[in-house]
Amino acid sequence: MDKSLFDDLVQSLKEAKDISKGKADASRHFEVKAPDVKAVREHIGLSQSEFARLMRVSIKTLQNWEQHRRNPTGPASALLRIVLAAPDVVLKSLHV
Repeated sequence: MDKSLFDDLVQSLKEAKDISKGKADASRHFEVKAPDVKAVREHIGLSQSEFARLMRVSIKTLQNWEQHRRNPTGPASALLRIVLAAPDVVLKSLHV
């Protein structure tokens, strides 16, 4: 490996370590807010069990989301945004 590339890599790792320990600020910060699951469910008028079935999750998972003990991530979060934006399309597509 080229010495300058190796030195850059080492410097990057040192910066990452400082950021993780709070000794330095990150150059960028992203905050992605999870949708309010209960509001989404109530918006489309489904019960918890119906909405859990729609989302393909257990009712316990849905309850954890609604009570903010856990947050939906990845595909579940994306699907919630789609449900909020186009509930008729989602309900038709997922056969609820």
